[in-house]
Amino acid sequence: MSHAPFHILAIVQAGRLQYEAVLLAASLRAMDPTFPGRVIFAEPQPTGAWAGHDPRIDSTEVLAVLDRLRVEVVPFEARAFGAAYPHGNKIEALSLLPRDAPFLFLDTDTLITGPVSSLPIAAAAPTASMKREGTWPKIELYGPGYTAIWRSLHDKFGLDFESSLDRTFPDEYWQRYLYFNAGWFCAPEAGPFADSFLEIACAIRAAPPAELVLQKLDPWLDQIALPLVVHKLGGGRPGPAFDGLDGALSCHWRVLSLLLARESDRTVEILYEVSGPNWIKRALKEYEPFKRMLYQRKGARVRAMFDRNALPRTEAKLRRRLKNAGLWLR
Repeated sequence: MSHAPFHILAIVQAGRLQYEAVLLAASLRAMDPTFPGRVIFAEPQPTGAWAGHDPRIDSTEVLAVLDRLRVEVVPFEARAFGAAYPHGNKIEALSLLPRDAPFLFLDTDTLITGPVSSLPIAAAAPTASMKREGTWPKIELYGPGYTAIWRSLHDKFGLDFESSLDRTFPDEYWQRYLYFNAGWFCAPEAGPFADSFLEIACAIRAAPPAELVLQKLDPWLDQIALPLVVHKLGGGRPGPAFDGLDGALSCHWRVLSLLLARESDRTVEILYEVSGPNWIKRALKEYEPFKRMLYQRKGARVRAMFDRNALPRTEAKLRRRLKNAGLWLR
Protein backbone atom coordinates (compact mmCIF):
# COMPACT_ATOMS: atom_id res chain seq x y z
CA MET A 1 0.00 0.00 0.00
CA SER A 2 1.47 3.36 -1.00
CA HIS A 3 1.18 6.54 1.02
CA ALA A 4 2.05 10.20 0.52
CA PRO A 5 5.80 10.65 0.06
CA PHE A 6 8.11 11.83 2.81
CA HIS A 7 11.78 12.72 3.08
CA ILE A 8 14.49 10.74 4.90
CA LEU A 9 17.08 12.58 6.98
CA ALA A 10 20.28 11.15 8.50
CA ILE A 11 23.57 12.59 9.78
CA VAL A 12 26.82 11.88 7.98
CA GLN A 13 30.31 12.88 9.07
CA ALA A 14 33.90 11.66 9.10
CA GLY A 15 34.69 8.38 10.81
CA ARG A 16 32.31 5.53 11.53
CA LEU A 17 29.14 7.38 10.54
CA GLN A 18 30.20 7.94 6.93
CA TYR A 19 30.61 4.19 6.38
CA GLU A 20 27.37 3.36 8.17
CA ALA A 21 25.73 5.93 5.89
CA VAL A 22 26.85 3.95 2.84
CA LEU A 23 25.10 0.83 4.17
CA LEU A 24 21.97 2.83 4.98
CA ALA A 25 21.79 4.39 1.52
CA ALA A 26 22.67 1.17 -0.33
CA SER A 27 20.04 -0.82 1.56
CA LEU A 28 17.38 1.85 0.96
CA ARG A 29 17.98 1.85 -2.80
CA ALA A 30 18.06 -1.96 -2.91
CA MET A 31 14.96 -2.56 -0.80
CA ASP A 32 12.85 0.44 -1.84
CA PRO A 33 14.11 1.33 -5.34
CA THR A 34 11.18 3.63 -6.13
CA PHE A 35 11.32 5.59 -2.85
CA PRO A 36 9.81 8.91 -3.96
CA GLY A 37 11.12 11.34 -1.34
CA ARG A 38 14.42 13.12 -0.98
CA VAL A 39 17.24 11.34 0.85
CA ILE A 40 19.15 14.02 2.76
CA PHE A 41 22.34 13.25 4.67
CA ALA A 42 23.18 16.31 6.76
CA GLU A 43 26.89 17.06 7.10
CA PRO A 44 28.04 19.29 9.99
CA GLN A 45 30.61 21.91 9.03
CA PRO A 46 33.80 22.92 10.90
CA THR A 47 32.27 26.22 11.99
CA GLY A 48 29.92 27.39 14.72
CA ALA A 49 29.68 24.83 17.53
CA TRP A 50 32.03 22.51 15.58
CA ALA A 51 34.79 25.17 15.35
CA GLY A 52 38.18 23.60 16.01
CA HIS A 53 37.02 20.24 14.63
CA ASP A 54 36.40 19.07 11.09
CA PRO A 55 33.49 16.62 11.03
CA ARG A 56 33.07 16.63 7.24
CA ILE A 57 33.25 13.43 5.18
CA ASP A 58 36.92 12.73 4.50
CA SER A 59 36.61 9.85 2.03
CA THR A 60 36.33 10.48 -1.71
CA GLU A 61 35.12 6.89 -2.11
CA VAL A 62 32.24 7.50 0.30
CA LEU A 63 31.27 10.72 -1.47
CA ALA A 64 31.29 8.95 -4.83
CA VAL A 65 29.09 6.12 -3.54
CA LEU A 66 26.58 8.46 -1.91
CA ASP A 67 26.35 10.46 -5.12
CA ARG A 68 25.75 7.29 -7.14
CA LEU A 69 23.04 6.28 -4.65
CA ARG A 70 21.30 9.63 -5.22
CA VAL A 71 21.86 10.96 -1.72
CA GLU A 72 21.88 14.70 -1.14
CA VAL A 73 24.80 15.51 1.15
CA VAL A 74 23.72 18.88 2.56
CA PRO A 75 26.00 20.99 4.80
CA PHE A 76 24.71 22.64 7.95
CA GLU A 77 26.24 24.73 10.72
CA ALA A 78 25.57 23.59 14.28
CA ARG A 79 25.04 26.52 16.63
CA ALA A 80 23.65 24.99 19.81
CA PHE A 81 25.48 21.67 20.32
CA GLY A 82 28.30 20.69 17.93
CA ALA A 83 31.43 18.99 19.27
CA ALA A 84 30.30 19.36 22.88
CA TYR A 85 27.27 17.15 22.21
CA PRO A 86 27.43 15.41 18.80
CA HIS A 87 24.01 13.79 19.36
CA GLY A 88 22.65 17.30 18.94
CA ASN A 89 23.38 17.12 15.21
CA LYS A 90 20.10 15.28 14.68
CA ILE A 91 18.24 18.08 16.44
CA GLU A 92 19.81 20.96 14.53
CA ALA A 93 19.85 19.24 11.11
CA LEU A 94 16.06 19.06 11.09
CA SER A 95 16.12 22.70 9.98
CA LEU A 96 17.34 21.52 6.56
CA LEU A 97 13.99 19.91 5.79
CA PRO A 98 11.13 21.76 4.09
CA ARG A 99 9.05 23.00 7.02
CA ASP A 100 5.72 21.61 5.81
CA ALA A 101 7.08 18.24 4.67
CA PRO A 102 6.66 14.87 6.40
CA PHE A 103 9.96 13.24 7.35
CA LEU A 104 11.60 10.17 8.82
CA PHE A 105 14.87 10.61 10.70
CA LEU A 106 17.14 7.55 10.80
CA ASP A 107 20.41 6.95 12.61
CA THR A 108 23.06 5.86 10.13
CA ASP A 109 23.43 2.49 11.88
CA THR A 110 20.17 1.40 10.26
CA LEU A 111 19.71 -1.22 7.56
CA ILE A 112 16.62 -0.91 5.39
CA THR A 113 15.03 -4.32 4.93
CA GLY A 114 11.75 -3.46 3.17
CA PRO A 115 9.80 -0.71 1.38
CA VAL A 116 9.78 2.11 3.94
CA SER A 117 7.79 4.23 1.49
CA SER A 118 4.75 2.22 2.66
CA LEU A 119 4.81 4.04 6.01
CA PRO A 120 1.89 6.47 6.58
CA ILE A 121 4.09 9.24 7.99
CA ALA A 122 2.24 12.11 6.31
CA ALA A 123 -1.07 10.99 7.82
CA ALA A 124 0.13 10.00 11.31
CA ALA A 125 0.95 11.88 14.49
CA PRO A 126 4.61 12.30 15.50
CA THR A 127 6.18 9.18 16.97
CA ALA A 128 9.53 7.46 17.54
CA SER A 129 11.26 4.15 18.16
CA MET A 130 10.25 1.92 21.04
CA LYS A 131 13.37 -0.23 20.62
CA ARG A 132 14.80 1.00 23.88
CA GLU A 133 15.82 -0.05 27.36
CA GLY A 134 15.43 1.79 30.66
CA THR A 135 18.59 3.79 30.08
CA TRP A 136 17.32 7.04 31.63
CA PRO A 137 16.70 8.12 34.30
CA LYS A 138 18.87 6.10 36.66
CA ILE A 139 16.97 6.08 39.92
CA GLU A 140 19.12 6.77 43.00
CA LEU A 141 18.28 5.27 46.38
CA TYR A 142 17.31 8.55 48.06
CA GLY A 143 16.51 10.54 44.94
CA PRO A 144 13.29 11.27 43.05
CA GLY A 145 11.55 8.39 41.29
CA TYR A 146 10.39 8.04 37.68
CA THR A 147 7.10 9.80 38.31
CA ALA A 148 8.66 12.83 39.97
CA ILE A 149 11.35 13.16 37.29
CA TRP A 150 9.10 12.81 34.26
CA ARG A 151 6.32 14.92 35.82
CA SER A 152 8.81 17.73 36.44
CA LEU A 153 9.83 17.73 32.78
CA HIS A 154 6.25 17.77 31.56
CA ASP A 155 5.41 20.57 33.99
CA LYS A 156 8.39 22.61 32.79
CA PHE A 157 6.92 22.74 29.30
CA GLY A 158 3.24 22.94 30.26
CA LEU A 159 2.46 19.40 29.08
CA ASP A 160 -0.12 17.04 30.53
CA PHE A 161 1.85 14.32 32.28
CA GLU A 162 -1.02 11.95 33.06
CA SER A 163 -1.99 11.48 29.41
CA SER A 164 1.56 10.38 28.55
CA LEU A 165 1.45 7.30 30.79
CA ASP A 166 1.02 3.71 29.69
CA ARG A 167 -1.12 2.42 32.54
CA THR A 168 -0.67 -1.21 31.55
CA PHE A 169 2.63 -0.94 33.45
CA PRO A 170 2.81 -0.33 37.22
CA ASP A 171 3.78 2.92 38.89
CA GLU A 172 7.55 3.48 39.05
CA TYR A 173 8.28 0.93 36.32
CA TRP A 174 10.23 2.60 33.51
CA GLN A 175 7.97 1.45 30.64
CA ARG A 176 4.99 3.26 32.15
CA TYR A 177 6.59 6.55 31.08
CA LEU A 178 6.85 7.94 27.56
CA TYR A 179 10.43 7.21 26.49
CA PHE A 180 11.88 6.52 23.06
CA ASN A 181 15.05 5.51 21.32
CA ALA A 182 16.10 8.40 19.07
CA GLY A 183 17.28 5.96 16.39
CA TRP A 184 14.21 6.87 14.36
CA PHE A 185 11.49 9.45 14.73
CA CYS A 186 9.01 10.98 12.32
CA ALA A 187 6.31 13.60 11.95
CA PRO A 188 3.94 14.90 9.29
CA GLU A 189 5.55 18.37 9.40
CA ALA A 190 9.25 19.02 9.92
CA GLY A 191 9.05 22.68 10.96
CA PRO A 192 7.15 22.43 14.26
CA PHE A 193 9.12 19.31 15.19
CA ALA A 194 12.48 21.00 14.51
CA ASP A 195 11.51 24.12 16.46
CA SER A 196 10.20 22.20 19.45
CA PHE A 197 13.11 19.74 19.61
CA LEU A 198 15.69 22.54 19.63
CA GLU A 199 13.76 24.66 22.13
CA ILE A 200 13.09 21.82 24.57
CA ALA A 201 16.58 20.29 24.43
CA CYS A 202 18.25 23.67 24.95
CA ALA A 203 15.91 24.54 27.81
CA ILE A 204 16.59 21.26 29.63
CA ARG A 205 20.34 21.70 29.23
CA ALA A 206 20.24 25.32 30.42
CA ALA A 207 17.90 24.84 33.39
CA PRO A 208 16.96 21.25 34.22
CA PRO A 209 14.25 20.80 36.86
CA ALA A 210 15.52 20.27 40.39
CA GLU A 211 14.36 16.64 40.20
CA LEU A 212 17.13 15.99 37.65
CA VAL A 213 19.96 17.02 39.97
CA LEU A 214 21.30 13.44 40.24
CA GLN A 215 20.78 12.60 36.55
CA LYS A 216 23.25 12.70 33.67
CA LEU A 217 22.10 14.63 30.61
CA ASP A 218 25.00 13.49 28.39
CA PRO A 219 24.50 11.43 26.25
CA TRP A 220 20.78 11.17 27.00
CA LEU A 221 19.60 14.73 26.28
CA ASP A 222 18.10 13.92 22.86
CA GLN A 223 16.15 10.98 24.32
CA ILE A 224 14.98 13.06 27.29
CA ALA A 225 13.68 15.82 25.04
CA LEU A 226 12.21 13.57 22.31
CA PRO A 227 9.14 12.26 24.19
CA LEU A 228 8.30 15.79 25.28
CA VAL A 229 8.44 16.98 21.66
CA VAL A 230 6.27 14.10 20.45
CA HIS A 231 3.75 14.64 23.25
CA LYS A 232 3.63 18.42 22.72
CA LEU A 233 2.80 17.92 19.02
CA GLY A 234 -0.04 15.51 19.73
CA GLY A 235 1.86 12.29 19.13
CA GLY A 236 2.70 9.28 21.23
CA ARG A 237 3.77 5.66 21.06
CA PRO A 238 3.80 4.23 17.53
CA GLY A 239 0.79 2.18 16.54
CA PRO A 240 0.68 -0.98 14.41
CA ALA A 241 1.24 1.02 11.21
CA PHE A 242 4.84 1.54 12.34
CA ASP A 243 5.57 -2.05 13.34
CA GLY A 244 7.80 -2.37 10.26
CA LEU A 245 10.39 -0.01 11.74
CA ASP A 246 12.63 -2.12 13.96
CA GLY A 247 10.78 -4.97 12.21
CA ALA A 248 10.19 -5.99 8.60
CA LEU A 249 11.24 -2.63 7.15
CA SER A 250 14.36 -1.65 9.10
CA CYS A 251 16.97 -2.87 11.54
CA HIS A 252 18.68 -0.43 13.92
CA TRP A 253 21.78 -2.49 14.47
CA ARG A 254 24.14 -0.19 16.47
CA VAL A 255 27.24 -2.44 16.21
CA LEU A 256 27.73 -4.72 13.21
CA SER A 257 28.67 -7.72 15.33
CA LEU A 258 25.34 -7.37 17.19
CA LEU A 259 23.47 -7.52 13.88
CA LEU A 260 25.36 -10.62 12.84
CA ALA A 261 24.88 -12.28 16.21
CA ARG A 262 21.16 -11.82 16.69
CA GLU A 263 19.26 -10.65 13.62
CA SER A 264 17.33 -12.84 11.17
CA ASP A 265 18.86 -14.74 8.26
CA ARG A 266 17.04 -12.40 5.87
CA THR A 267 18.55 -9.29 7.48
CA VAL A 268 22.03 -10.77 7.23
CA GLU A 269 21.40 -11.71 3.60
CA ILE A 270 20.46 -8.10 2.85
CA LEU A 271 23.59 -6.85 4.63
CA TYR A 272 25.87 -9.00 2.47
CA GLU A 273 23.86 -8.32 -0.67
CA VAL A 274 24.07 -4.53 -0.43
CA SER A 275 27.71 -4.49 0.66
CA GLY A 276 28.79 -6.84 -2.15
CA PRO A 277 29.16 -4.67 -5.30
CA ASN A 278 32.76 -3.65 -5.92
CA TRP A 279 31.98 0.07 -6.06
CA ILE A 280 30.44 -0.13 -2.58
CA LYS A 281 33.09 -2.51 -1.29
CA ARG A 282 35.86 -0.03 -2.15
CA ALA A 283 34.35 2.50 0.24
CA LEU A 284 33.43 0.13 3.06
CA LYS A 285 36.84 -1.57 3.11
CA GLU A 286 38.38 1.73 4.23
CA TYR A 287 36.78 1.16 7.63
CA GLU A 288 38.61 -1.62 9.46
CA PRO A 289 35.66 -3.11 11.39
CA PHE A 290 33.63 -3.41 8.17
CA LYS A 291 36.61 -4.77 6.26
CA ARG A 292 37.10 -7.52 8.82
CA MET A 293 33.43 -8.33 9.41
CA LEU A 294 32.13 -8.18 5.84
CA TYR A 295 35.09 -9.09 3.65
CA GLN A 296 37.49 -11.11 5.80
CA ARG A 297 34.73 -13.47 6.98
CA LYS A 298 34.82 -12.48 10.66
CA GLY A 299 31.08 -12.01 10.34
CA ALA A 300 30.64 -15.69 9.58
CA ARG A 301 32.43 -16.51 12.83
CA VAL A 302 30.06 -14.24 14.77
CA ARG A 303 27.04 -15.82 13.07
CA ALA A 304 28.23 -19.31 13.99
CA MET A 305 28.75 -18.43 17.66
CA PHE A 306 25.08 -17.90 18.50
CA ASP A 307 21.78 -19.73 18.23
CA ARG A 308 19.17 -17.10 17.29
CA ASN A 309 16.56 -19.13 19.17
CA ALA A 310 18.59 -19.17 22.38
CA LEU A 311 20.46 -15.87 22.58
CA PRO A 312 21.99 -14.68 25.88
CA ARG A 313 19.27 -13.13 28.03
CA THR A 314 20.95 -9.73 28.17
CA GLU A 315 22.87 -7.75 25.60
CA ALA A 316 25.70 -7.36 28.14
CA LYS A 317 26.27 -11.13 28.12
CA LEU A 318 26.19 -11.26 24.33
CA ARG A 319 28.63 -8.36 24.14
CA ARG A 320 30.98 -10.05 26.63
CA ARG A 321 31.14 -13.21 24.52
CA LEU A 322 31.93 -11.17 21.42
CA LYS A 323 34.66 -9.22 23.23
CA ASN A 324 36.21 -12.41 24.63
CA ALA A 325 36.36 -13.77 21.07
CA GLY A 326 37.93 -10.56 19.75
CA LEU A 327 34.87 -9.90 17.59
CA TRP A 328 33.52 -6.69 19.14
CA LEU A 329 34.70 -4.24 16.50
CA ARG A 330 33.65 -0.61 16.34
